[in-house]
Amino acid sequence: MAVDPYRDERFVERYDIDNPPSDDHVYYRALADEIEAKKIIDLGCGTGLLTRALATPGRVVIGVDPSATMLDYARRQPGAEAVSWIHGDATKLAGSGDADLAVSSGNTMMHICPEACPTVLGSLAAALRLGGVISFETRNPEAREWERWNPAETSTERDTSFGHVREWLEWRSTRTTTVLYFRTAEDITADLERAGFSDVDVRGGWHNEPVTVDSRVLVFRATR
Repeated sequence: MAVDPYRDERFVERYDIDNPPSDDHVYYRALADEIEAKKIIDLGCGTGLLTRALATPGRVVIGVDPSATMLDYARRQPGAEAVSWIHGDATKLAGSGDADLAVSSGNTMMHICPEACPTVLGSLAAALRLGGVISFETRNPEAREWERWNPAETSTERDTSFGHVREWLEWRSTRTTTVLYFRTAEDITADLERAGFSDVDVRGGWHNEPVTVDSRVLVFRATR
């Protein structure tokens, strides 16, 4: 397994502060309610903020993440006992064919290289029941967001419990510590269909917005 990119415990402890629940969490919670999901998989669950919110009474919720540091933190949070935590990737899931919903929030799907996507989606398909739903988000390559990743446009400063922090986004062509794969809606849809999913629907936001060149995110939903 790859080196844990979030092995700095100080970073993990402030992750939820930097990434609080927003419209994405509202969307995934509403989707779970809409389809009356009784068993849910959260791939790339991280600190488990969304995962624990999905773990309402009567549900079986599984959180999967390759970061041991993230999972250690998640297991210490209130409500963690209601979730089954798995250290690893999608291949660690049992192909039980009985889950109602699989979600993947944030940049999780963008960390998966195109060559690995068929395996990941195949593992999720095997875990879902016939008629089960998969939903996830990616960033829209047509918006060319990376062109604005520079210190001048993204730099922020703030005081934290760990001291003063300055942060920015910067794109580099030859050196990186985190890779995000920007893929088109057509390519991802083709991968979903090859993995056995149908009725693939793509939206340009969390409120059913149509996809345009300016859409920051692509929100996918498909049926097993």
